[in-house]
Amino acid sequence: MRVSIGTFNLNNLFSRYNFQGNVAGVPPTEAGGIAVTFAADDVVVRTFKGRLVKEKDPADTATIASRIRDVMNLDVLAVQEVEHVEILKEFNRSHLGGLYPYVALVEGNDPRMIDVGLLSKLPLGAITSHQMAVHPDDPRRRVFGRDLMQVEVLSLNGDKLLTVYNTHLKSHFVPFDQDPVAGAIAANARRRRQAEMTARIISRQERLGGKFVLLGDMNDPEDSSDLAPMLTVDGVRLTNALAQAMETRPPKQETAGQGPGPSSPHWTHRFNPSGPETPRYELYDQIWVSEALSTKIASAHIDRRSKHGGDGSDHDPAWVVLDL
Repeated sequence: MRVSIGTFNLNNLFSRYNFQGNVAGVPPTEAGGIAVTFAADDVVVRTFKGRLVKEKDPADTATIASRIRDVMNLDVLAVQEVEHVEILKEFNRSHLGGLYPYVALVEGNDPRMIDVGLLSKLPLGAITSHQMAVHPDDPRRRVFGRDLMQVEVLSLNGDKLLTVYNTHLKSHFVPFDQDPVAGAIAANARRRRQAEMTARIISRQERLGGKFVLLGDMNDPEDSSDLAPMLTVDGVRLTNALAQAMETRPPKQETAGQGPGPSSPHWTHRFNPSGPETPRYELYDQIWVSEALSTKIASAHIDRRSKHGGDGSDHDPAWVVLDL
């Protein structure tokens, strides 16, 4: 049996929008620091840290849907940056034609309300959220800014095939009102703690020789020292399933003066810094498999964007085919 499993950061799949409503019935502040104000004619306006919160651009939504439906067409797809389960279900119904009969998402911890979720053609078993986990170095704070979502994937007859762990680790972003050096140090430390807890949780959840996949937006390249603790579970190093990934098409060439472009096909995120630095191409979206699945990788793929800024998302999706 062959099973295709992938990951895609959908880049703010929000359903929020300005709407006509009952002003008296809407609280001035929603969960997560979303501020609610009122314009003329009882229009509700939602902002986060002064910026308007609005639904994803319809053209971008159609683009990511086309990539998922027409290019990838996977059995199991882990997604990140989705507002809630209802928008994920609606996206599946309206844009994917109901491609996935099984949809899972648990609300996480992010103040912008971006969550991780799962779309599957195969039946799902137990769904576990680890959003309450804390690191021993900071026991009063939830370590995951979003979640580590654990989902059992079943065969059509109900037998367990494998377990998927989907996460979205701390980004490198530092707010402009914070010290950039101190902010970067804190972000890296948070990501390392998340990596450490991911390994500890999987070690508790999985038996020796278990079949599992760890994937998601790690916000760091695969050789980052801050991710290193995550990549060894019970003394056994996980396998980078994208090490031999093939691109669906060649990357767009860099414009003159922007450097030579990517040095390898193993990237999903392009960062173009201000100033004289050239763009960086890194594998932020990763797929790691347990030892029991390391010899089951039939192929690996990255759907390459056609624009430098991305096609509907600033991340390119990646997936593997496992021969189970």
